[in-house]
Order: sequence, then C-alpha cells, then structure tokens
Amino acid sequence: MLRNEKELRSIFAAPEGLSIQKARSTLDRHSRHFISLSPFLVIATSNANGKADVSPRGDPPGFVHVVDDRTFLIPDRPGNNRLDSMVNITENPNVACLFFIPGFEDTLRVAGRAVVTSDASLLKHCLADGKQPKAGILVTVDEVFLHCAKALKRSKLWLDDYKRDRSQMPGLTRIIMEQISEAAT
Repeated sequence: MLRNEKELRSIFAAPEGLSIQKARSTLDRHSRHFISLSPFLVIATSNANGKADVSPRGDPPGFVHVVDDRTFLIPDRPGNNRLDSMVNITENPNVACLFFIPGFEDTLRVAGRAVVTSDASLLKHCLADGKQPKAGILVTVDEVFLHCAKALKRSKLWLDDYKRDRSQMPGLTRIIMEQISEAAT
C-alpha cells in the first residue's frame, strides 16, 4: 500500500512542464468559453467528516453563469431534494468540478471554495423555462486547467464502440424498487 506522496513519488515521476504551467487561478477567455459550451459537469464535495460525494449537473450549454474571472454559479434545478452537495458545502467549502462538452475529449478541471446562495440578483442569470432556481452553488476558483484527453480517448465515451442498449439493464425506478425490496428481506 502506498500511504503518502513520498511513497507515490517512488514509483511516479514528478510532474513538470506544461502539466504544471497550465494551472491558473482565474478563468481566462478559454476557460470561460469552455464553460459556456458545456451542458454537463460533475461536482465533488465532502462533508465535515470527509465523506465524499460527486453529483452530476446539466442543462443546455451556458447554464453555468460566469460571474467574473474568479467566480461562477451553478444553478440548482428541481430534483430529489437530497441536497447532498449543498449540505456538504455548508460543512466544508472545498469543491472540485469537471466540465464536459459532448464531442470534446478534453475536460476543464476547477478546484475552489463554494457557498450556497439564494441571492436573486445572481440567480436571475440562470433562468430555465422562465423559472429562477431557488438556490445555486457559487464557486470561487483556486485552480483551473484544461485536462488532457487520454481518459476520454481510452473510454471512447463519445463514440459508439462501448455504447449499450438501455434494455441491458432495467430502468432506474425498477432498480431502486428492487434494491429497497431486497434490503427489506
């Protein structure tokens, strides 16, 4: 088992060159453009005890509102009301986001600190079907960079090579109902 960075570095070289130089502390024009084209992101959070969560967020491209060169707002849309990400943020502000654009193999990685906001003056920029969200996640950027395409190339995510017919698994509701039923027995 590798227990710390020193042990990891004993088998992995130190990062260098562009992998270090590409990291920025602000959203430049390329990062802003990437966010504007992205219809999907995942956000990672953890609570005060370190229990981690990752949550998908999506809407038409441009759904994430860039406030300025250090800040962006992810609107909360109606869902299951678990609020895992937002509750975690109230306990631990550290977040990381990974933005995707269908067809692009590169991704945009952002790490920063977040707060949950219900500020109507911010949320008005995130209308969907004429409705303003009740809340949003306001992220202050600490580090942002474009991530290389190797993982998406290997996974062939945007190609049909590994595409599966939905009939290979039951629908979500059926799966959940079976899980609940099996847990009760």
